[in-house]
Amino acid sequence: MDFVTLISLILSFVALILAFVLDGGVLHALLEPTAALIVFGGTFGAIGISFASSDLVKVPKLLMLAFRKKKQSRAELLTYFDTISTMVRKEGLLSLEGKMNEDKNMDPFLVSGLQMVVDGIDIDEVKETLENRIMNMQQRHAKGIGIFEAAGGYAPTMGVLGTVMGLVHVLSDLSNPDELGGKIAIAFIATMYGVGSANLIWLPIASKLKELDADETITKYMMLDGITMIQRGSNPRLIAERLEGYLDYENAKEARGE
Repeated sequence: MDFVTLISLILSFVALILAFVLDGGVLHALLEPTAALIVFGGTFGAIGISFASSDLVKVPKLLMLAFRKKKQSRAELLTYFDTISTMVRKEGLLSLEGKMNEDKNMDPFLVSGLQMVVDGIDIDEVKETLENRIMNMQQRHAKGIGIFEAAGGYAPTMGVLGTVMGLVHVLSDLSNPDELGGKIAIAFIATMYGVGSANLIWLPIASKLKELDADETITKYMMLDGITMIQRGSNPRLIAERLEGYLDYENAKEARGE
């Protein structure tokens, strides 16, 4: 669990609610079931129309990803390639198969690439196959990100729609002028729900998924480079220097043991 993401989400809601209360607001005034029904029901309905059901069923998994820590360390990956490139240099490409059998938790992308090398598949075919898999991964991620970005666009509009509906209801009965202020305030709760959910939930989750996609893409290209360089028989030191370019400064220091 990525507790920074979770704490940040909670903190943002707490800050807004606290500011409302400190300004003299009453907490229960923020709870308006009809406004929530319009905004969230309308947003989910619009999303359901916009995307295929096969993409929508992945939303719970995407939410879990947004709150999960990154699994792969590129510093550890660099160390792994340093180990296997040195081994291949001494024992040949076939030694990779035994190494892969030892490592049960290897990334399937890495396993597939190394297996193609062991099987003697042409280097251009290996590169093209892995690049296609990266492209397919990016397209798959883009669909998930698009769902949350769309929700972030629909929610404020549904909020405005809920406010208009509330104002229509208020203006249809002007017999009690003393109650107009309270009724109008309630009508604007829908706008608050729409703008708040868009900017505190949907769009931040989309941004987090984009960041995870970019990070995974870099990691996959690092694997691709390492695999093809091993297949070419490159010097282990050269492979390490090349792959270190995929690490940020702190991770590079970690990989060098500094």
